Amino acid sequence: MQVHLSVQKSKMPLRLMYESRRRLSDEEYWKFCVANPDLNVERSAEGEVVIVPPAGPESSNRNWKVAVQLGVWAESDGRGECFDSSAQFLLPDGSAMSPDASWVSKESLKRLTHEELKKFPRLVPEFVVEVRSPSDRLKPALAKMERWIANGVQLAWFIDGDSETVYVYRQGHSVEKLRGIRKLAGEGPVKRFVLDLRPVWQGLG
Repeated sequence: MQVHLSVQKSKMPLRLMYESRRRLSDEEYWKFCVANPDLNVERSAEGEVVIVPPAGPESSNRNWKVAVQLGVWAESDGRGECFDSSAQFLLPDGSAMSPDASWVSKESLKRLTHEELKKFPRLVPEFVVEVRSPSDRLKPALAKMERWIANGVQLAWFIDGDSETVYVYRQGHSVEKLRGIRKLAGEGPVKRFVLDLRPVWQGLG
């Protein structure tokens, strides 16, 4: 199932539907992604295959700055593992999504076999971070954060570097919008993690 598409000029995600009456199974979706390694692909709850434009250098750098801090903390904390934007999770509503950074407890990881961890696991991260890219329209990006929470993520942060704004999502609470802060303290599953936002706001200077 090889697909060749040019998405470089697209300003928004492209959506593909295969036989509207039949969605791709998890195994078929995995094979599609393996056959098209150059595509940045996710799947919606409705079964759409969504091809997302790659991040630009500045948003990629901001992703990296967040992921590095989370990774260093996770290593010292020892209760879980963190993942970068290349990890994808199959969620309860049928969607398959890749956050820019995520943290999963070792307790949750132990429920999966080694083989399951080699593909896209049926697993809900306890904590996710998304960093806004130039191609991200704000309303759909925030709707994606709501989907993370609806699928069971306990804590989610959406970071808009250009406006120096963080949207904090928690289970059972309204979204909290924080602007111009320099540090953001984790809670719940990532209690004691503190994200230094100054290098994130700085971007590439």
